[in-house]
Amino acid sequence: MPDRLPGGLLRPDAPVEWQGRLKPPHGPAEEMGLTFSEPPRTPVKRAIYRAPIWCYRLGLGGLLGHRFVLLTHIGRKSGRPRQVVLEVAGYHRESGGFLVASGYGARSQWFRNILHRPRVRFQIGWRRYEGTARPLPAEESGRSLAEYARRHPRAAASLLRALGLYVDGSAANYERVGSDPEHGVPVVLLRPAPRG
Repeated sequence: MPDRLPGGLLRPDAPVEWQGRLKPPHGPAEEMGLTFSEPPRTPVKRAIYRAPIWCYRLGLGGLLGHRFVLLTHIGRKSGRPRQVVLEVAGYHRESGGFLVASGYGARSQWFRNILHRPRVRFQIGWRRYEGTARPLPAEESGRSLAEYARRHPRAAASLLRALGLYVDGSAANYERVGSDPEHGVPVVLLRPAPRG
């Protein structure tokens, strides 16, 4: 299948090498600014991104099912509780924990905060937990992202495209992106504390 569509546009899934990283092809979505390659900076965009948090605060978080988690972490500078809603990327059988991905890698504030203070609270569906959040080792993180992509190929490809990361769909490519904590999408383990 050719990388170009009629009219000279690149196929949305066509990988393009740029300074050693995969770069999104130029197209209508990029022209309209419909990517998430940078965290939201304006008050309106931040409010839209934070709307799911209000579902949890209003007691409706369970309606979002088991695909999302409300993560409450402590700000590394402020010392105040902060919240973010993330997609659950998988279940970690060995620990009984849940896997989430940091779409902005080390640029995510929540990711920086859990590195500084790993004790967190989180809610999945109607269940609430206390526990820890720790990034997986690079190799395991890469395998976890590749497994997520195998189970949810469209969602994984769309997420990475929105973040400005284009992959060819191979497990090896997802593993590469998942094992890069700076420019990729590292995976974090949310491990519930033992109930006592």
